[in-house]
Amino acid sequence: MAKDYKEIQKNITPYDGKTFGTMIPGPFQRFLRKCLIWQFIRFIIINLKMLRVVSKSHH
Repeated sequence: MAKDYKEIQKNITPYDGKTFGTMIPGPFQRFLRKCLIWQFIRFIIINLKMLRVVSKSHH
């Protein structure tokens, strides 16, 4: 069993930081995150969705 464990460990490569990383938002995504008009529109849409869910549960 110890031999199998060493074989498995041999195939595991450590994290090197080159193959893994976070996604960096593009210019349009950064614009949407900062745009107050878009944030207000999203706020209204989310609130309408919540109202719909709550109204369904009360009938």
